[in-house]
Amino acid sequence: MVDVNKVSYRELLKRRPLNVQARFGGEDVALVSGRDVAEAMKEAGAIALAANARNALVIKGVLKGAKRCDAAVYLELAKSESTYCGANYENIPEYALEFSRELGHGVVFALHVDHYGIKGEEDVLKGVFHLQHIISRGFTSVALDASHLPDYDNLTATRDLADWIPSGLGLEVEVGEIKGAGELSTVEEALYFVGGLNAWGVFPDYLAISNGSLHGTYDASAGVVEGIDLNRTKEIADAIAPYGVAIAQHGISGTPLEKVKAFRQYGIRKGNVATLFQNVVFGLEMDQDTGNAVIKDGSYVKDPSRGVSAELWNRMVDWCDSKGMSRKSGDYKKLNLPFHDAIMNEPDHIKDRIVDEIAWWAERFIKAFGAEGTAEKVLEVALRRRDHNASPERKILGVRADFGPEKAPNSSSKGGGDYSD
Repeated sequence: MVDVNKVSYRELLKRRPLNVQARFGGEDVALVSGRDVAEAMKEAGAIALAANARNALVIKGVLKGAKRCDAAVYLELAKSESTYCGANYENIPEYALEFSRELGHGVVFALHVDHYGIKGEEDVLKGVFHLQHIISRGFTSVALDASHLPDYDNLTATRDLADWIPSGLGLEVEVGEIKGAGELSTVEEALYFVGGLNAWGVFPDYLAISNGSLHGTYDASAGVVEGIDLNRTKEIADAIAPYGVAIAQHGISGTPLEKVKAFRQYGIRKGNVATLFQNVVFGLEMDQDTGNAVIKDGSYVKDPSRGVSAELWNRMVDWCDSKGMSRKSGDYKKLNLPFHDAIMNEPDHIKDRIVDEIAWWAERFIKAFGAEGTAEKVLEVALRRRDHNASPERKILGVRADFGPEKAPNSSSKGGGDYSD
């Protein structure tokens, strides 16, 4: 466990990104750059748990589990999630500070803007100011997602917005939309995209790919199965490794933990978990090997001994029924905003059982990811620098002329929907 009184921890606080020092400089919170977490995972051969905080209790539970395991983690939220969750870009830094303080600090984490969706030039222009505001709140890592655009447009949109993100903060980019089994990004697409960014001086930590995963619940009753293709993942990971980029695995909820344990061998260094933690907050029956929500007779199943109280759950179901939602609908995620305050106002014993179960799941993932002890590794990484600036030291390996629109593997629109969360 990181000792907050050690000289190394005090030095780490001096090496936090400037936005963190400007906002939380008087606090002992170990909110670090996503670059430092990424480098620590690379050196440790581990995977960072990245937990989507749709409810504030997820933050508390994940930090609790991370401290027990001396693990560095990401707390994150997608741009789309910020529109339907009570935890958002404004208050997540405050919740993280509050819960870190409750734990006596010493928890090493980054705040990550997950899936910042870009659908065209208008989103790029809006993103310049929006991301600057989010970063000013204390976020230390950003994932730019223009993956549904044609490959050249994805490259240029990602490049243009990345230029407005401080180079010392973490950066994730994406090629290929997360659509489920059989939907696979190619090595050619990944090399064109990452190589093109590199030629323009943009150096990501992670590349998110479409490798067969799915966001949300795998509905076995409808024949939906987990289909992560680790061989394709390894092919892409090996191809982009010379650029200093690793794989971010999206859509882990519903994946057997035995398979998750193998992820490290395939170039994956960040693992996103969202729906599973939502299932815990709601208290849904879950497969204990995968975290996938159980569906019986066309409905999620509430466990009265877990998650929110039965009384609150009944109100939540009534709200969804009033909106015409199926009782196994993925749109149950939209409960997070109208019922956030009600969840946070549940009796302490209800909130405690939610936090404890989230911490239990966080620890299981951290151990499966081989990430125990990585908080200390982050200290090592940060203390090798002279100061706060975590900008990566990388070389430009290609020329921009090799990454024009005529060289793009896919020159037409992919025409997909919004698969960002």
